[in-house]
Amino acid sequence: VQLVESGGGSVQSGGSLRLSCAVSRYTASTYSMGWFRQAPGQEREGVAAINSNGERQVADSVKGRFTISQDNAKKTLYLQMNSLKSEDTAMYYCAADSRWWLLLASGPTYRYWGQGTQVTVSS
Repeated sequence: VQLVESGGGSVQSGGSLRLSCAVSRYTASTYSMGWFRQAPGQEREGVAAINSNGERQVADSVKGRFTISQDNAKKTLYLQMNSLKSEDTAMYYCAADSRWWLLLASGPTYRYWGQGTQVTVSS
């Protein structure tokens, strides 16, 4: 399984970015796919996730600003980020797992991870 993120960059506070995660060689019939982020010196944080049942979960810290979506035909996961704040600055990772119930559950770790894409928000 290969996950490749893109779309990161530098943006001013209040701006928008859309992250993409291209998925290849994933063959399981069920999935949970999510976006996670990690800032220097901080623990990894779950941002948003979606599963094969169509359920979505979004972290309170980004609710109302970030939207997770997918294009099954393109096998791509997206994260639309609006009204960005300096505290959103982090490396953003895409992850996938066949355990559809995972979403943003704490504890279990996703099996497959991308290499990450940096998002920097300047105030």
